[in-house]
Amino acid sequence: MTASKPRNKIKSAIDFALLKQLCAIHAPSGEEAPMTSFLLSYIKKEKKNWKVKPQVFFGEDFQDCIILKFGKPRTAIFAHLDSIGFTVRYFNQLVPIGSPDADAGTKLVGEDSLGKIECELIFDHEQHALYKFGRVIERGTSLTYKIDFKETSTTIQTPYLDNRLGVFNALKVAETLKDGIIVFSCWEEHGGGSVPYLAKFIYEKWKVKQALISDITWATDGVALGKGVAISMRDRNIPRKKFVKRVIDIAHKHKINYQLEVEGVGSSDGRELQVSPYPFDWCFVGAPEQHPHTPQERVHKADIQSMIELYEVLMKDL
Repeated sequence: MTASKPRNKIKSAIDFALLKQLCAIHAPSGEEAPMTSFLLSYIKKEKKNWKVKPQVFFGEDFQDCIILKFGKPRTAIFAHLDSIGFTVRYFNQLVPIGSPDADAGTKLVGEDSLGKIECELIFDHEQHALYKFGRVIERGTSLTYKIDFKETSTTIQTPYLDNRLGVFNALKVAETLKDGIIVFSCWEEHGGGSVPYLAKFIYEKWKVKQALISDITWATDGVALGKGVAISMRDRNIPRKKFVKRVIDIAHKHKINYQLEVEGVGSSDGRELQVSPYPFDWCFVGAPEQHPHTPQERVHKADIQSMIELYEVLMKDL
């Protein structure tokens, strides 16, 4: 379902140079620190150009997470920083971080004390993941997909659109945001863990209890590329319908292209908000992508545009 007739034309050119930078940062679950460092530097440089300069909360009490507070917030945007990948075990064995989905021959990159690594993913006869490299890689080293960022007139294809596109969306919204919170969380791809203390902080400090999940969903038989941002009515978890309906009504009112998603599997930072001891309403709102968790994740630029547009009006109207 869409709010209006789908229009694939991009309203105005979006510069995706920042998205390309974000995708190239090595930051699988548990190693979000490089992404945190990049974002803190970016925020320090760019916030003078934003409509409202936010308060920035970070440091050891937040581990590798960041909270931005703008004006008088009513709603928080949650965007996770981490990606899927692999951890080197013993010999040439690999243990998945999250749920990577790659074919044999995929190039993996990382770095240990002996230097930079570019190796090849292989599988044994029992389909256990292994690496092929000219030397032993130190155990505990993380490996991620080698980035191959491809932009056409209508699409972007690259590893780690999930969730660097969600982060990109949040940063674009930050440019004009007057009242709201942006939360950059960790560990989402591998079971979560940061959202409970982040939720505690923003609820107890500002009594904010509405959240939008800026993440990337799947293209399925009911959700297609180029037909608008997906508003998820449910996945493995079920948010409160009263809140989701408000999100849909706002999208419809502003004539922003959207699709309604209904799934029985998959999860996000919304799950942790729902099981927290705080009365959060939440809704997952994100662009659909093809080939999730593979090196060929692909999204339509029109869906990115409608995602940013919808978040801008939701943060004003909710």
